[in-house]
Order: sequence, then C-alpha cells, then structure tokens
Amino acid sequence: MPETVIGAPTPPIPFGDNTTKINDHFITNRIIPTPELLQAIAATGARVMTDDNEIAEASRDWWPLAMTWAKNNEVGVRAGAVVSPTTSEQIADVLVLCNQARVPVTAAAGRSGVSGASIPIYGGIVLDLTGITGIISVDRDSMIVDVFAGTFGNLLEETLRRDYNCTLGHWPQSIDLSTVGGWLACRGAGQFSTRYGKIEDMVIGLDAILADGRTVTTGGAPRAASGPDLTQLFVGSEGTLGVITSARLRLHPAPAAERRAAFAFPTFSAGLDACRRIMQRGATPAVLRLYDAIEGDRHFSTGPDLHPLLVMDEGDPLIIDAVMEIVEQECAGAEVLDGESLLEQWLAHRNDVSSLEALISIDYVVDTMEISARWNALDAIYENARAAISAVSGTAQVSAHQSHAYSDGACLYFTFAAKPEDKEQYYRNVWDAGTNAVLAAGGSLSHHHGVGLNRARFMRSALGSGLDVLAEIKTALDPNGILNPGKLGLASEFGAAPSWP
Repeated sequence: MPETVIGAPTPPIPFGDNTTKINDHFITNRIIPTPELLQAIAATGARVMTDDNEIAEASRDWWPLAMTWAKNNEVGVRAGAVVSPTTSEQIADVLVLCNQARVPVTAAAGRSGVSGASIPIYGGIVLDLTGITGIISVDRDSMIVDVFAGTFGNLLEETLRRDYNCTLGHWPQSIDLSTVGGWLACRGAGQFSTRYGKIEDMVIGLDAILADGRTVTTGGAPRAASGPDLTQLFVGSEGTLGVITSARLRLHPAPAAERRAAFAFPTFSAGLDACRRIMQRGATPAVLRLYDAIEGDRHFSTGPDLHPLLVMDEGDPLIIDAVMEIVEQECAGAEVLDGESLLEQWLAHRNDVSSLEALISIDYVVDTMEISARWNALDAIYENARAAISAVSGTAQVSAHQSHAYSDGACLYFTFAAKPEDKEQYYRNVWDAGTNAVLAAGGSLSHHHGVGLNRARFMRSALGSGLDVLAEIKTALDPNGILNPGKLGLASEFGAAPSWP
C-alpha cells in the first residue's frame, strides 16, 4: 500500500484586511462551471470546494508581482471551483467531464511557482493535487522511488532518509513549499544539482493523464531506445499537455561524508572561470555557488571587492577527496575563506523565503531572474543584463550569483529590487530589459523557474519556430485546449492571455 505523506500549500502573503472580498486583477473570459458539472465532478469522489476564500487562495502562487496584488485583495483571476481528488482514477474522470464541457483545468499542488503558472486565468477548475500524495514503492536494488506527484519535497526527503537511508538529492529553496509534480512541470533545480542533476536528470518515467482521460505511462528499462523520450515531453510542460500524477525518480545512498571550502576572487569573471575549469575536469561538487561582490557582502559580509565561491560536496569519502583536490587546485591563487563558517551560515538560511514577503509588504518590488548559458557567454550576460536592469528607472539594486554549473555552462541568478510608484509598469520594464539582454547574448529564457504567465511573451523569441511545434503538440494532446490555457506563450480558444500593465 502507498505510504501517506501529507503536506499543504503555504500562502505567499496575507490578503489585505480592509475587505473580505477578493477580486480579479485581470479581466478575462472567466469560465464558471455549471452546478450540474460540479455535481457530476463530486460524484467521482473528488472533493469540490466553492467557498470564496478557498477559491481565492487556490488561485494564486508565489509570483512576486501577484503578491503585490494581494495587498489590494486581488488575485490574477479566481477559479470557478477547486477540485481535490485523492486517486488517479478521480483525476481522469474529472478531466473527461471538464473536457466534454469545455471548462479549463489548471493543475496545482504546492503553488510555490514564481511565474504565475498556476493562476487559472480563464477561471474554470483548479485541480488541487495535494491529495495525491505518498511513496508508492522503493526499489532499493535499482535505487528508484515511485512517488505520487502531490508529495511535498521536505516530507519525501525525510521519509527517504529515515526509512530507506537514501536521498533524492533534490534541494530547491522551495523544498518545504513544493511538490514532485511541480518540480517536473517546471523542470526544477535543487541547490545540489551540480552533484545530483536537475529534476529532468532524476526522472526515469512518469504517469500523466491527458485531457480526454487517457493515462500515458512513460519510461521503463534504463536507456531504452523505443522512439522519442516521452518522459521529457511532459517535463517542463507546466500542465499544458497532461496532468502528471506520479513519477519514478533516481535515488542515491544517503551521503556518508561531507567537506566544505570557500574562496574569494577579485572579479566575478575570474570566479566563473574557476568554476568552468572545475567542471570540465570532471569534478562535480554538490554546491558550487559563486556570488558577485554585492551579494557576497549582503549575505556573508565579505566586503565590496571580493566575489566569494562556496563549495561543498557529499557522498563517498574517496570521491569527495578527489573532487575537493581538483577544487583546491583550480582555486589556487584565490583568497581562502572560512568554508566551515560560510557554508554553515548558508545552510542555515538557504530555504528562508520570508524576506520576499517582508519587502513586498513595505512596497518594494523584488524578484529573481534565473537563466543559463554557455561559459563563453556568461561574462557578457552578467554585464549586459545587470546594466539593462540598472538602467530601468527606479532600480535600487541588481546583483547576481552562479548557482548551478555544468561542463558546458552555468545558471546565473539575477536579483533586483526597487520601490517604484507604478509597480506593474516597472516590473514589466525590468523583465523586458533583463530578458532581452539575456536572449540577445545567447542565454536561455529560464533555467528552473519555468515560463508560466510572466515569461510567456518571450517564448517566440526563445523558441522561434519551435513554438509552432509545441502548439501542434498541444493541439494533438489537448484539442479543446482545456489544460492550463494561456500559458507557455500558447494561444488559447478562451481568448487572449492578459497583459500588464
């Protein structure tokens, strides 16, 4: 029998307290399910919620722009109802009914996304997957866990360590807030990805239910050559192609040892080059995080001129020794910092997301923009994107760090803050400026936060004719367009996606 592991979404910020009514920020073709449809859905065994407060809470995520709306008692668009199934069969039945009625369905679980991907912008149904939870099985010989998509990350990792002496190795900052299905839907990355990979490297197969109720099971034997990899078709699809209900993920033995180190470089470029050399020699420390001077001083008080690099590895002691020897060789000449102290400080605060609410509550606009690029483009992207964001009127500060490294490139993670009079106009301007600078220099649109609503307008620039191919796949799998419509830059039969301001 499946092991039940229960979690619940964490609200990003309280709604304003001057009224109990929550309103829509966008005006769209909002679809309200009929009483007859809701009655039929309830007959499947899934719980149906129509309480205004429950609907409002389920209709938002951690998108920073939308958090500013909450202060004015607004969400992007309210769903017509929230449906919470507890079995895959109920999900299939609900999708069949909504498909027949042409009612949009937005799958959601932890709702920790920061791009508006789980906002039901045409109303309809929010399909709450947090009831589909728990470990189905663990294959200890093959080191594979089969787990339901609504399982929260912290509870999954605790169970794997306690009961199986294993780890998934997936540690996103949102681990307490996010679920397995959300990781897969947005191609998420954990803070130890240099050792364990991103979620697309961990998944070997999944189950997804299509709009017409059919279940697709992907994956199987290792490295099978049975046509295209259908698993990766659904990874990153953000609920637009099917509803992911469970997944098979690779495991690792719980680490037996750990080592830490830290260094400081005179320039961000010099630090990036050291990271490149480490990775291209085959060393993959779990943590290889390079901060520019602004972020280094903000987090670790390292001063205005030093660019600190934090390194940590875990696992087999022999492998760790080899990895850290390579790290020390490639960082020769850099200033050696107190790695134990800095890593302890980072580990203690790495999952703390409270500062976002605190700053937004005092009228700041704060957000992060994570991208990836080849090593030969990173210096230019770091300089150009920071300059472009800084040039937007109102920007108080912009900084960056490198958080996920690979043999061919890395992820840069930009953070910006401002206190503008027109929050929405500033937000759109800064995202336009930063994203266009990144794309022009050869960077990606996103590394692990996904596209959602916020980045949808850039999809044509990012994918070119590939967006047309994605649209054709969407039409083939979801001909009535009910699954998370208006996202990923895809056209919707329910109307144009909202824009802002």
